[in-house]
Amino acid sequence: MKLSLPLLLAFLFGVGDAICNAQTKSTFQIATFSADVTIPLNHRCMGVLPTKSKTIVDPLEAIGFVLMGADKPLVYVAVDWCEIRNGAYDQWRDALAAAAGTTRQRVLVSSLHQHDAPVSDSGAAKLLEDVGLKGELYDEEFHQKTLDLVAAALKKGLEHPVPATHYGTGKARVEKVASNRRIVMPDGKVTFSRGSRSGGNEHHSQAPDGEIDADLKTLSFWNGETPIVAIHTYATHPMSYYGQGEVSADFVGLARRKMQSDFPNVKQIYASGCSGDITAGKFNDGSKASRVRLTDRIHQAMLSSWKNTTKHPLGQIQFRNTKLELEYFDHAALKPERLQKVLNDESVRTEDRILAAMGLSSSERVASGQAIDFPCIDFGEAQLVLFPGESFVGYQLMAQQMSPETFVLSIGYGECWPGYVPTNSAFADNFHDKWLWVGPGSENKVRAALREVLLNRSQKQKRK
Repeated sequence: MKLSLPLLLAFLFGVGDAICNAQTKSTFQIATFSADVTIPLNHRCMGVLPTKSKTIVDPLEAIGFVLMGADKPLVYVAVDWCEIRNGAYDQWRDALAAAAGTTRQRVLVSSLHQHDAPVSDSGAAKLLEDVGLKGELYDEEFHQKTLDLVAAALKKGLEHPVPATHYGTGKARVEKVASNRRIVMPDGKVTFSRGSRSGGNEHHSQAPDGEIDADLKTLSFWNGETPIVAIHTYATHPMSYYGQGEVSADFVGLARRKMQSDFPNVKQIYASGCSGDITAGKFNDGSKASRVRLTDRIHQAMLSSWKNTTKHPLGQIQFRNTKLELEYFDHAALKPERLQKVLNDESVRTEDRILAAMGLSSSERVASGQAIDFPCIDFGEAQLVLFPGESFVGYQLMAQQMSPETFVLSIGYGECWPGYVPTNSAFADNFHDKWLWVGPGSENKVRAALREVLLNRSQKQKRK
């Protein structure tokens, strides 16, 4: 190969890597895909809601992309489901890995956590079937058909990949949506009782916002001057109202669809950030009018974030993954023998037996030694990090503090078996919930894992 004089001099002076990267930006390709993943009627929502699906207000979707050119393909998909846990999480990643020709570790799956949507957990489903409650958590036949449908959509998307030459970063402040669950009551007691529909309570609505991340962030990919896909993230539980059997992607899904209508040629993805302790409760009274207002506020922030986008050359991509070993919270109410007793008791409410099966499934997952994958996709000036379960917003803020010079896109609700993942300070405030399967000390493990994937960058990446 004959080198030009500028290129030869570049290699002689040790900057060949930079020039080679500049000449191979177009080697990256991206393909997008989407599929309808709406549950059938009479299907359980949120795993334990007593009222099953009665009507489909708007569809549930799985929307994602495949990024090629950085070793094996990288896959990300955001799913309008409440949670995907344990064996079901493996099934999703394995199905998409096979479709994309990659490995399970390089497939990032996240739920948005709408409550009028399903929870899937194959271990819990098997435990329920053993006691005569087959299909009570979720329809496994529908689940398999959904996996086939999403995998087929991914394969179809791979038929039409486009060059990815640039990525974009943008952010905008969201007005009057997020508020922290943690509030101080008039008697000075700290509680985490400000749920999603607390706006009708005067004290809850008047209390300060609390610790939140007010910014919606957008990561986008471009082919030259042509945008291809935009991923928007914001930290809040995505519920306006729920539990009435009205299946919906709720205000975040509705805002995403408005963006899709605004920019029909740009695939729009929304992902929930670290939202375990964040709701719209201060600003939401659970009315249908509130859903409209919340939708408009998220949509406006998406538009502003998109307008504020700065483009960067896509010169290289690093993928890093570490194993996160969270311990099962083995307190009295979660002892496996107690959960098994609840599961076996036909006099107990079905919803309580389902929750017991979910706890047992998580306990068995930890006992098997299978750790949680904790991945990061690093683009140089931006990093995408996937957190497990209902990680509290403190982890998202922690990630930004660890790498203040870069754009960190934190996504929650990856592997969801832990349920809530509180910070040390939340445990110190006596946070407790039946949807909590990990205990005090979890922050120390998450912090170490985050430091490993966010800061362990190669020398080549550091020189950029």
